[in-house]
Amino acid sequence: MPASPIRKLVPYAEAAKQRGVHVYHLNIGQPDIESPKEALEALHNFDQPLVEYSHSAGFESYRAGLAAAYNALNIPVSKNEIIVTTGGSEALMFGFMACLEPGDEIIVPEPFYANYIAFAMSAGANIVPVPSSIETGFALPPIAEFEKRITPRTRAILICNPGNPTGYLYTREELETLSKLVREHDLWLFSDEVYREFCYDGRKHISVMEFPEMAQHTIMVDSVSKRYSLCGVRIGCFATKNKEVYNTILKFAQARLSPPSLGQIVSEAALKAPQSYFDNVVEEYTARRNFAVEALNSIPGVICPNPGGAFYAMVQLPVENAEEFCIWMLSEFSHSGATVMMAPAAGFYSTPGIGLNQVRIAYVLNKDDLQAAVECLRYGLVAYAESKEKEKAIG
Repeated sequence: MPASPIRKLVPYAEAAKQRGVHVYHLNIGQPDIESPKEALEALHNFDQPLVEYSHSAGFESYRAGLAAAYNALNIPVSKNEIIVTTGGSEALMFGFMACLEPGDEIIVPEPFYANYIAFAMSAGANIVPVPSSIETGFALPPIAEFEKRITPRTRAILICNPGNPTGYLYTREELETLSKLVREHDLWLFSDEVYREFCYDGRKHISVMEFPEMAQHTIMVDSVSKRYSLCGVRIGCFATKNKEVYNTILKFAQARLSPPSLGQIVSEAALKAPQSYFDNVVEEYTARRNFAVEALNSIPGVICPNPGGAFYAMVQLPVENAEEFCIWMLSEFSHSGATVMMAPAAGFYSTPGIGLNQVRIAYVLNKDDLQAAVECLRYGLVAYAESKEKEKAIG
């Protein structure tokens, strides 16, 4: 089981804080934007005499609310095609266990969310990567590259749209091409859509669930964590129109009894958040993205594509080993009493040797903190290069 590249450097960050160094956390997608007041009020107003189990598929009223919200987005699902889960992570893990046998293969464009490897391993399946490139902004690799990797053990393709860690937002044409491949080879398509609301520059998210021809092939994964800044309530869901898949996943849901009841109450209330909540959030993230991308690209040797969605960016640094650099930043460096924690990008690749000079950043901090964090990185890169030159001279 691989260590999380997002959290594996936590001991170094804790040690830095104990030395009195302020750490700007760009390593993890923990939004600092407030949750909707509707959600928090539901938590504060909870007055039941006990917290009981819900239905294993989740409260019916919440599933009906989710279905209505999806239908408003042109995603045609009913409450009986949705199962509420303990975060989007459980949804994906249940999907893997329902659709895959040990030894089966899942093709995934890389870089990808690092925990996909852990979920696949839990189901006894194997991730087969299709590398995308920072030069293209991490666009969907050519379909021919997917075809090269299809074997008798291939059972599924997994995408994240918009992407974590790249922020790439797939076009309709890319999704149509991918859908055709899935149908030709009779595969499953797992679509992780937890960042659906975070799309920029006037672009809109397109769900594979919108394609009628994909109804029996698609498992959509979703979560309230980032959408409503409700990471800690641990509520997600999956949706599929494939009854056999649904019934199989329901058995896994029954085995774990129920998703968190309080979390569902909060999440159901969050559905009442007005559109203005999302408009303000997207406006804020757009400003943060614009600042971060421009500031990072102004640093000599740094390359940062402009993400189309989510709130992450993959950044190429002028270093040979980004993990070593990230540890050095936490252990050896501070600027004006502060340093930066980033996620080494090699952990988001499964192809050996790729992404060694890249990091993932999450622009979830306010603009002042982002500015200070980028300034730390700018000075840190200079100091790190000087330290390497000294090492060579001594060696």
